[in-house]
Amino acid sequence: MTDIFAPFLSGFLLSAALIMAIGAQNLFVLRQGLKREHVGPVVLFCGSADALLIVAGVAGVGAFLAAIPQLTLILTIGGAVFLGWYGVKALRRMAAPETMAVTSNGSISLGGAMAATAGFTFLNPHVYLDTVLLMGAAGSAQPAALRPIFVAGAVSASFTWFAALGYGARLLVPLFARPMAWRVLDAIVGITMLSLAASLLMRTFG
Repeated sequence: MTDIFAPFLSGFLLSAALIMAIGAQNLFVLRQGLKREHVGPVVLFCGSADALLIVAGVAGVGAFLAAIPQLTLILTIGGAVFLGWYGVKALRRMAAPETMAVTSNGSISLGGAMAATAGFTFLNPHVYLDTVLLMGAAGSAQPAALRPIFVAGAVSASFTWFAALGYGARLLVPLFARPMAWRVLDAIVGITMLSLAASLLMRTFG
């Protein structure tokens, strides 16, 4: 039992440490949770995407991607453009004069929510660094028979985090009944997105 628990815990803790940092994807999941809008599909997509990327990394795809710098460049530019666009959109929401409400302001369709979630997930080069390269390297260091256990732990952490973030956000709804709270959140989102976009470009072309 100890031999099985150790790689599970190792995968869980490493995945949790990587995924809990404040980033574009987490902020989007938080905002959807506060709005109580398409939370289930968004959480399921994020967790499933992480699972797919972690499995791919442990299976050896990480080493393959590391050998293709052109792909990294394409992902970086695409991610910077997407994050910049969303950051500007958030700042425009912040500056809007109309009253913001938890249940109605800025509602988007399920398709729009899933498209945005996919963008935050797959257009962010950091997700490949974390889930494919780092998790892949850590998982590959495990004995072959224990790698599925490591992956199970890592995937469990991902689903647990996104579910807690998406569904736990409703505890903050009373705070976000005030328009100013939404403005502050959108300011944080906008600044974070633009900062991430700038850091991606500076790291690539600076």
